[in-house]
Amino acid sequence: MKKAYWSILTILLSLTLGAEIKLPAVFSDGMVLQQKQPIPVWGWSDAGSEISVEFKGQSKTAKTDASGKWMLKLDAVSASAEAAEMTVKSGSESKVIKDILVGEVWLCGGQSNMDFTLSMLSGKARDPRYEPIAEYIRNEIKADDDPLLRQIKVPRVVSPFEERKDFIGKWEKSLKYKRMNFTGTGYFFARELRKKLGVPVGLLNCNWGGTLVEPWIPMSKFQTTESLKSYYEGEVNRVKAAVEKYDPEKAKARYEKQLADWKEKVKKAKAAGKNAPRKPRMQTKPDTSNRIPSTLYNGMVHTLVPYAIKGAIWYQGESNRGHHPDKYREHFGALIESWRQVWGQDDFYFYWCQLAQFQAVKNEPIDQDGWVTVCDQQRLTLELPNTGMAVLNDIGEAGDIHPKNKIDAGKRLSLWALKQAYGKDIVFSGPLYKSSRIEGSKVIITFESAGSGLMVGKKNLLDPTVEVNEPLKRFQIKGGDGKWHWAEAKITGKDTVEVWHKDVVSPVEVRYAWAPNAEGANLYNKEGLPASLFKTK
Repeated sequence: MKKAYWSILTILLSLTLGAEIKLPAVFSDGMVLQQKQPIPVWGWSDAGSEISVEFKGQSKTAKTDASGKWMLKLDAVSASAEAAEMTVKSGSESKVIKDILVGEVWLCGGQSNMDFTLSMLSGKARDPRYEPIAEYIRNEIKADDDPLLRQIKVPRVVSPFEERKDFIGKWEKSLKYKRMNFTGTGYFFARELRKKLGVPVGLLNCNWGGTLVEPWIPMSKFQTTESLKSYYEGEVNRVKAAVEKYDPEKAKARYEKQLADWKEKVKKAKAAGKNAPRKPRMQTKPDTSNRIPSTLYNGMVHTLVPYAIKGAIWYQGESNRGHHPDKYREHFGALIESWRQVWGQDDFYFYWCQLAQFQAVKNEPIDQDGWVTVCDQQRLTLELPNTGMAVLNDIGEAGDIHPKNKIDAGKRLSLWALKQAYGKDIVFSGPLYKSSRIEGSKVIITFESAGSGLMVGKKNLLDPTVEVNEPLKRFQIKGGDGKWHWAEAKITGKDTVEVWHKDVVSPVEVRYAWAPNAEGANLYNKEGLPASLFKTK
């Protein structure tokens, strides 16, 4: 009898006092909400609880489901730099989110070239030629405050088979010195939007260095085609088999032996005045790897869904040069389509960086290269609607896979957004291959995005591209014998280039900038944006 009494009393008290409210980290002080779109708001409480949300004169209600989750959508509101508050209530229980801005929200995804912070980019350049860019970034870190530019960072978490609900993080403002933790590429993209749109900008910083594209794709997407399903099952079965064989004691013993051997090698290296070898790592349980399909979507991206966003920017692909590069178009396209599906925002805008040039220049034409394949697959992904690609083949560094120049990278991404997402009348892309035709011993190439015309250009560090009186470089042509030759080329019209070689009578194919480091590639439009690598077949 007493037990029943206390149970009833507990229920009555909970109804009177209100159930505890839990909100995801992304709904916290300082957040930026997307303007002119319905605003999903969600959280958790006791099952069956009544939840109300008040914001800018609106009041909406929802009821938690059996698992305790609730969600509602606020009506769209206009951009505002005036700090607002949101109140979430359940009975007498309430939470107040303060300092809320409304503007433009973008997700920043990918691997290290998106993950690298302003602080990381401000270090001394490996090649002294690029030190002025590092100095520029150092000055940017200590520039005046811009509290209307903000980001929230999703921490690195793997979750191979379970979609996580939340993360630990907080919104940060772009303040002097404190902005050093902002994603570099994302920061310079957002800085351009701030200049051109004059509204608050929020970044959802969700990336991890050294990762493949496949871990960022939802599990459900891998079940939609036989090719994707086969890839997923093969990778997951391999991991499961490795987990069964994993013995932590053996792994520890093996690591201790490797560590002892390493210490001896370090002593010998120091005595000989040589660089020390890399310290070994202990083998961890295989299902903790960040390479498993869907594990980063589950552990990181899913925690943000369906926070209202304008779109996503992406910088990734370096890791896929050695992991099914020929499937990159299929897998990257699956990522874009699946993110749009889970967000339920139709074809939201999605822009990415094509890989910058890297490694030593090769003087002979090459056929097979993972880096080049990924770059071309990225170009082909432009077939998807509301997508765009920033070409970076003139701002990379041969000796650094993490080039310093994220300023131009962010700016070129912003051009796509300003044109497509915000309707600005600008030239937003460099020349992109459209079509070709063979006329005798010559091949005529026609380009899209030629702007006000094609030109031979030269780009130096952060300076604008300038037109130069030099021949076009880095074109290759193949004859009927299957051999590639460095070709001659010249601009013959606003959007056309003629390509030929004296020894190729019957050409069959042309390529441009077809190398990991196509140094000297110099086809631009007159707005100073570089042409992407391409092949005509």
